[in-house]
Amino acid sequence: MACRRLRNLKALKIPSSCYGDANPLFSSSNQNYNAFVLVDWRCIWWARDGVIVAGGNGSGNGLKQLSHPYGMYLDDDSQCIYIADYGNNRIVEWKLGDESGRVVAGGNGKGSRLDQLDRPTDVIVDKETDSLIICDWKNRRVMRWPRRNGISGEIIIKNIDCFGLAMDAQRFLYISGEDRVTRYRMGDTNGIVVAGGHGHGNRLNQLYWASYVVVDRDQSVYVSDFANHRVMKWMKDSKEGIVVAGGTREGGLDEFRYGRGNAPNQVYWPRGLFVDPFDNVYVVSSWSHRVMLWRNEASQGEVVAGKDGHESQANPMHGPEGLAFDRKGNLYVVDQWNDRVLRFSVKP
Repeated sequence: MACRRLRNLKALKIPSSCYGDANPLFSSSNQNYNAFVLVDWRCIWWARDGVIVAGGNGSGNGLKQLSHPYGMYLDDDSQCIYIADYGNNRIVEWKLGDESGRVVAGGNGKGSRLDQLDRPTDVIVDKETDSLIICDWKNRRVMRWPRRNGISGEIIIKNIDCFGLAMDAQRFLYISGEDRVTRYRMGDTNGIVVAGGHGHGNRLNQLYWASYVVVDRDQSVYVSDFANHRVMKWMKDSKEGIVVAGGTREGGLDEFRYGRGNAPNQVYWPRGLFVDPFDNVYVVSSWSHRVMLWRNEASQGEVVAGKDGHESQANPMHGPEGLAFDRKGNLYVVDQWNDRVLRFSVKP
């Protein structure tokens, strides 16, 4: 991206923690900022080639391997990432710079015991309780697991279609899945639907397979509307959402083809999400094998990592999934079909 397109650039300071700051600049499902950082999101771009930071040793259950990983949480304070290792029914903690990870939840075969997981899809860290919150997808439950030396977890919400997780500054938990996003006060078992909830469909008050979710400082909810090939934003207390990425109607109205494609104004099975302080949306377009940036109110996106017809052949992505940024602005992507996590460093 050429900085000459932008004017009056100033360094941007982002408040410390989404948990401790009364008015954080933004909150996302996969990060917390626990120190002031210096990132100018209006004039930042990334290296074309990604570097492997986790996995990349083939699909398997060894500590140097992952199997079909999904969501990811990056913790800058401990310099590690937590990975929902879907195919191995476990959560793996991977220190940045290490060659192997450590199982911190599950890993005892798939099942429904309290020391087991069955196809986990997302994980976040609740630093107030120093615990992991896990979407245990196949068991239709959300679990809390001690982050350090936990032998088993506890069920905090059961009988729920869960795919993605987020937590806002007030420690409300947001759970996405199927046709809705539901908000819970921590400790409660009854939630409030804050997006969708009107059956599967492509109307503005509907979602079709809600996957990952992000919550901003105003408690607006952003959700990857997977089968509608779009990203939706639902402002707090609104009755319907607005399309902020994808959603073009080219290609007919078939429910699994609605708007999908590789054009700049399309996303193809959207997954991982991030929203910067200027309401720009970063989204994984999984079947386009790329990460796209949709600037606020833009009608099309820009490719920031992955397949754009000009990418290097070094570590090409295949079926990317989860998405995160560190406090320096470096981009991390779960490269699902290659069973690894890649880092795309900020260009100097």
